[in-house]
Amino acid sequence: MRVGMTPRLLMSHLACAERRAHEMNRAQFARFEAARRRLPAAPASLANSSGIFLGADFHFELARPGAALYGLAPVAGEANPMRPVVRLSGRIVQIRDIPVGANVGYGAGWTAARPSRIATVSVGYADGYLRGLSHRAIAHVGETAVPLVGIVSMDSVTLDVTDAPEAAAGGFVELIGPRNPVDAVASAAGTIGYEILTSLGSRYARRYANAQTERLSA
Repeated sequence: MRVGMTPRLLMSHLACAERRAHEMNRAQFARFEAARRRLPAAPASLANSSGIFLGADFHFELARPGAALYGLAPVAGEANPMRPVVRLSGRIVQIRDIPVGANVGYGAGWTAARPSRIATVSVGYADGYLRGLSHRAIAHVGETAVPLVGIVSMDSVTLDVTDAPEAAAGGFVELIGPRNPVDAVASAAGTIGYEILTSLGSRYARRYANAQTERLSA
């Protein structure tokens, strides 16, 4: 077959690679191989992050790891072999003691069943901390898990820190990190880790770190 071009790279993308046993994986592989045989020889690329874990025959000359580099689980339902590299912390701007029966958040959607300490944290859906995490997310103060109570607001969330006496105004809570990986946050929000990471907004201060250097940017 003659074509009016000289291909430099033949590339396709797997639709169901995060599910190892899905029949589409082998079907796409077969179609890709058939297309390669009809075209002039060129390097090939098929495997995304999840596709890399389907086996060496999916690797070809170029693999395209993406989300796995940020620690997202590449294979659904299996232990994550990747090291999480993204952390998100939020600053506590105030703590209030509230009595039994007091309401928290828009719509009075959460009611204290005991005397409670409620921390307001300056992160909200305007920062990409999804509203779908309302009443469902977990954060951490040190080693202590603290639940998000009430609705995620535009610029803030509220956490029940009653069981974390070390929580204090000016301190930080871990919203994403070793104790609360991106995939767990995504599950709480009813979405996928990709959406969590790509939603994180520009108002966060960002620190890029490696073994040799750290750089802080606003």
